[in-house]
Amino acid sequence: MRHYFRAMKKGKPVPFFLLGHPVGHSLSPFMHNAAFKALGLEANYALLDVAPGDMPRTLENLRAQGGGGANVTIPHKEAVYRFLAAKGKLSDTAHLLQSVNTVVVRPDGTLFGDNTDAPGFLDALKEAFHAMPRGKRILLLGCGGAGRALALTCAMEGAESILVADVNLAVRRRLLLALRKAAPGLPVAGVSLDRARMAARECDLVVQATPVGMKPGDSTLLPSESFRKGQLVFDLIYNPPVTPFLAAAKAAGARTANGLGMLLHQGARSFRLWTGRAAPLAAMRAALARALKSRSR
Repeated sequence: MRHYFRAMKKGKPVPFFLLGHPVGHSLSPFMHNAAFKALGLEANYALLDVAPGDMPRTLENLRAQGGGGANVTIPHKEAVYRFLAAKGKLSDTAHLLQSVNTVVVRPDGTLFGDNTDAPGFLDALKEAFHAMPRGKRILLLGCGGAGRALALTCAMEGAESILVADVNLAVRRRLLLALRKAAPGLPVAGVSLDRARMAARECDLVVQATPVGMKPGDSTLLPSESFRKGQLVFDLIYNPPVTPFLAAAKAAGARTANGLGMLLHQGARSFRLWTGRAAPLAAMRAALARALKSRSR
């Protein structure tokens, strides 16, 4: 993709976007604009709130107006997957997960979809805990786009067993079917939140993939009694840095990490897909830290 930037006229930045609803909370522009600046690329990354149902038109406009690509967040990842399955190209990872978080506008106008959530999560796990899913008993809370991607990733990476919980039973059932298809023989089960509270202590890795904890006043989905010393607990939320969920886990002696590392690493992989260049991780990490500090004041 490096030739894409060479083809653009000097002084006319290539636009990139985060497509979601809502998107105002995201730190992605700070990270990506710092990366473009660090490498001297004529590009700009901005937030774009896209209402449900408007995604097909938005993607067509992205291509028609000379955009370079986009990230996709809640609630559009599966909708973008369906659109690109019909009218674009998809990576093997996106096909497996049936979820797209990165769109690339290729020089010939083709829209290509990939999912960097999955490898970004693995990068973040390795960085935070020096650990991977292999051989671990895993509990996942939240079976939507991101949760689905992480559960399937853990299954393919050799998890010992996976429990999934979601208030939306239809979404939970679809994920269980996908897990059984992707990893036949892997022990998987859906559990209620009440059951998850009891089962969590027996798991080695607990992943929180719901929006609960982002808003002031949100309570934790699991109490401190659900956690134990030495357990690995990962919350995809990064703002606030310590959610009630992570606070409860820390109080029980668990090792914890928020979603900032996953944001960084999935973003770095998206950046490489768009530009063909290795992402400047140090510049991106520093920009995220500054932005998060500013918002927490």
